Amino acid sequence: MGRLERGTLPVRGFVFMEKNLRNIAIIAHVDHGKTTLVDTMLRQAGTFRANEIVQERVMDNIDLERERGITIMAKSTALTYKGVKVNIVDTPGHADFGGEVERTLKMVDAVLLLVDASEGPLPQTRFVLKKALELKLTPLLVINKIDRPDARIQEVLNEVYDLFIDLDAAEDQLDFPVIYTNARKGTASMEPVEGENLMPLFDLILKTVPEPAGDPTGKLQMLVTNIDYSDYLGRLAICRIFSGTARIGEAVSLIGDKGKITKTKITSLYTFQGLERVPTQEAIAGDIVSLAGVEGINIGDTISDANSP
Repeated sequence: MGRLERGTLPVRGFVFMEKNLRNIAIIAHVDHGKTTLVDTMLRQAGTFRANEIVQERVMDNIDLERERGITIMAKSTALTYKGVKVNIVDTPGHADFGGEVERTLKMVDAVLLLVDASEGPLPQTRFVLKKALELKLTPLLVINKIDRPDARIQEVLNEVYDLFIDLDAAEDQLDFPVIYTNARKGTASMEPVEGENLMPLFDLILKTVPEPAGDPTGKLQMLVTNIDYSDYLGRLAICRIFSGTARIGEAVSLIGDKGKITKTKITSLYTFQGLERVPTQEAIAGDIVSLAGVEGINIGDTISDANSP
């Protein structure tokens, strides 16, 4: 889809670097259509080549997840729409993975709550949504499967409002936008009727999800939120950049357990695009990236400025 675009806007003598980025996590109960929706979002955003063969339920990349339709490990993907890169993070849906949930939600600025138009909000969504509301993340509601013959859209919407109130949502969080989808057909509409495509959903994300905070010109601060593994690259650290700009070849400080500081260097840096890790020379504050080649790195570690960590 092309590289991330950046620009500069003068503001009273200062230069503000425009970040064409959005970070969002998806919350859903089993079988409510989360992986199907992500599939169709990636396809309609032009993430895959026209002749590319792509398996269904692309976000379920662990055999157990694909077999059971559940999410155990948080995964990241990304699409580009109208020049804006949207990082999409999958969330574990069970309280048993509480630590994983909290780390995942630190990577994003908003959550997309996906609810079945017949079944309504179920327990698997409650735990993750509670954590998201506590972190003051911006919520968006997607009511999916509106084509079901037993759909009860208004009742489900009322149930979601009741759930938000029960979870002590703030007033501004109760004023969440609602969009109606048929993920299997790849349609979305701001009204409870069948749409034509997912463009209304993309537009809503760009309009509602705040740009990530953080100064690209500040001191580097990256939080390791997850660890992945690649047959080709070995151990990978999944990080969100909260401040500064990460660059290939740059000397950094790795702050580990009990504040231990180790000097190291960024040798491999990747951003996400579709299902791929894309090598990049640099990534700015707000982006979600993957690092390879940093020995001894673990979840919860911080990568910071070499001279003043």
